[in-house]
This record gives sequence, structure tokens and C-alpha cells, in this order.
Amino acid sequence: MSLENLDFKEDLDVLFEAVLKLQNIDECYKFFEDIATINELKAISQRIQVAKMLKDKKVYTEIAETTGASTATISRVNKCLNYGEGGYNIVLERMYPKNN
Repeated sequence: MSLENLDFKEDLDVLFEAVLKLQNIDECYKFFEDIATINELKAISQRIQVAKMLKDKKVYTEIAETTGASTATISRVNKCLNYGEGGYNIVLERMYPKNN
């Protein structure tokens, strides 16, 4: 299911516009601390770390050990990397251009 088809797309547009207005890491910390729980932020940041490790050809056991992610989470991220909308790949290519 694409986010484009959700009935709260306009709300997501506002959220994404807000994120695009953040100018540095400090602002990100302040904003995300206000809008998300520690566990939500941990889960999201963990998925990005898992995606990076998958792109670096790490095996599930090493990823799980390093990140604490479940194999279900690792599998879901891997599915998104290979068959998703390309969001992880966009971010990882911009963050680590030499590795891609």
C-alpha cells in the first residue's frame, strides 16, 4: 500500500513539509523529541542502521547482534530495500555516496 492512497495523506504532507524545514541535527532532536516517543525513534533509527548494514552485505545474525533488531524487522527492511519505493536507497546513497 502506498502512502499516497491513505486517507490522512494531507496530514502526512504537513509532517513531511515540517521535516523538510529542519535545518540541522539539533533542530531534528528538538522536533522529534516533541513528536515521537523514545521507542518510536529507536525503532526508526534502528531500521536505517539495518538498511545500511544490509546494503553493506552483512548477514542477518551480525545485523541482529549489532542493532538488536529482530529477524522479522531485518527481513522487512530487506524487502523494502529490494521491492519498496526506494526510500531507503535514496537516503543511503545520499548519506554514503562512496559505498553505493
